[in-house]
Amino acid sequence: MAGAQQQLTTEVDGQTMKLTNLGKVLYPQTGFTKAEVIDYYHQVAALLLPHLSDRPLTRKRWPDGTDAAFFFEKNAPRGTPAWVRTETLPTPGSSTGRDEASFVICDDVQTVVWLANLAALELHVPQWRIGLSDHGKDPQADLVVFDLDPGPGASIVECCDVALALRQLLHHYDLEGWPKTSGNKGMHLYVPIEPASSKDTSAFAKQLAEQLAEALPENVTANMTKALRPGKVFIDWSQNASAKTTLAPYSLRGADEPRVSTPIDWDEVAGATTPEDLKFLPHDVLARIEEYGDVLEGLYDDPQPLPQS
Repeated sequence: MAGAQQQLTTEVDGQTMKLTNLGKVLYPQTGFTKAEVIDYYHQVAALLLPHLSDRPLTRKRWPDGTDAAFFFEKNAPRGTPAWVRTETLPTPGSSTGRDEASFVICDDVQTVVWLANLAALELHVPQWRIGLSDHGKDPQADLVVFDLDPGPGASIVECCDVALALRQLLHHYDLEGWPKTSGNKGMHLYVPIEPASSKDTSAFAKQLAEQLAEALPENVTANMTKALRPGKVFIDWSQNASAKTTLAPYSLRGADEPRVSTPIDWDEVAGATTPEDLKFLPHDVLARIEEYGDVLEGLYDDPQPLPQS
């Protein structure tokens, strides 16, 4: 789509768009350009959209590349095209004191490409959808997420061991986990559920994290205190709070190289022996899709009731 020229006017799904600064290097360590970012997001959009659709989107933008300043953005930026869907929603826990924002809702390929052109490398969404709630006032989650974060001396390999144990615990509640890499050092485990209050999903996630920490005290902590994390995996259950977001599947990371938060299957989780086994760049992800299809296909097809505590 995007060539070597600095700007290009093109059509994406019938929408004329102007793409700019295409030759700008956004990942200086690898020379990965804005054109390549846009091309990746365009190619992966069909698999990315089910995880963004109807969810308020928080973007993390690196307009001058990942070795320069970044910023988080909740409000739709100035100059947002009229064809981009926006929704004004409450923002509980806002650090600026504002109580609402005009969020971008990414429901189509055009919006994915527009976001990539803004150097919105990271796409973060909550575990709830707008259509399931009273306009965001009582968010009803359709996912529980466990964020497995390795402390010093641990890696994604240790996260895999914890994920396997967590999967067995979930089976006790007739629930299934769907793993993906975080694109950083850890991994995420999604659990599809019938819509439930974010307060209840947070309580359930905390309960399971604490159960596992009690069962595996040498390997797991459910406590946010950093002093307790060396050599262990922190199960961050707090990502289920209505104000919290998690990096979407197939999103890039704003790191030294363009790593991707990549869905993986349980055989890969069980077989990982080094962090390199679970590091995926855009070309790796596109090749995986070509070979295996969407590893998260069916994630939302069979939600189960949230167990009563």
